[in-house]
Amino acid sequence: MPDTKISAAMHAAVGGEMGRRVSYPVSESDIRRWALAVYYPELPPHEFLDADYAAKTRTGGLVAPQEFNPFAWLVAEHDGPDVDVDNNNPDRTELLLGIEGPGLQFMLNGGLDVEYGVPMRPGDLITSALTLAEYREREGRLGLMLFTISEDTWTNQNEELVKRTRTTLIRY
Repeated sequence: MPDTKISAAMHAAVGGEMGRRVSYPVSESDIRRWALAVYYPELPPHEFLDADYAAKTRTGGLVAPQEFNPFAWLVAEHDGPDVDVDNNNPDRTELLLGIEGPGLQFMLNGGLDVEYGVPMRPGDLITSALTLAEYREREGRLGLMLFTISEDTWTNQNEELVKRTRTTLIRY
């Protein structure tokens, strides 16, 4: 059998949920403050500030900028494993899933892909579900590298996709 860092338990964990969060309702003030912070010192587009103006645009009302994060300060609900795992622990993904990790020493960010759905609006409750999407391996200069892809899917109270982020972690 070829050398691999992916154990049977890791294969079985693909698709498993590492955590779930629910935001407080998005408010007009949250949207305005975020837009001002992101676009400063320029003024943000009026559709992020003025509800009357936004009502006449293609969005039909005030919407949050795509990069708005309703979890930036507090969360209304959080459901995840009862483990305290250091964010810098290379085995963090597996520990959150309750399995043994590959025991690799080094990790780096391999990038992310983002897909946007419907915009966030005042009153929306956003749910984030973080799952382990897949493992891949590839030989590199320093040996076998483990690519771990996690997927964070945000939906609103109508279960419409708001945002899906796929993050790649490279470990070796």
